Amino acid sequence: MDNKITIIEGPTPDFDLIDDPQEEGSASAWTGGVLEGPLLYRVATTSVRSFDSQALLERCTRAWKQNQTMFLEYRDEIGLRKEAQIIAAQALSVEEGDVLQLWVRRDLEESQQSDDDFEPDDGDADFNDDLPF
Repeated sequence: MDNKITIIEGPTPDFDLIDDPQEEGSASAWTGGVLEGPLLYRVATTSVRSFDSQALLERCTRAWKQNQTMFLEYRDEIGLRKEAQIIAAQALSVEEGDVLQLWVRRDLEESQQSDDDFEPDDGDADFNDDLPF
């Protein structure tokens, strides 16, 4: 499909959440305008190495000019296919090769799960005192 950028190999991309655009003085106020709608979303950035980042950027631009949605397709930590809507992109050239910097839309639940710190269980919360074992 022409409206997807698929990560074929490599680890699950790291999504770095952008500051909440509703906070006063936030440098990412533009993200609130891009995602304005009936549902709440957060914006995250990720970098994707590619053979030709400029061609991928042009694919995004063509889709957006035709009012189509672009998606980043990747596999999560357990190998399931996931998609994230791409809302902005920038092609970069670095020493290691081409990189496509992507700004993607994240659901609030997904962004809250990634924000939560892992808190180890105290060990007693799962036990029921009424059980004989």
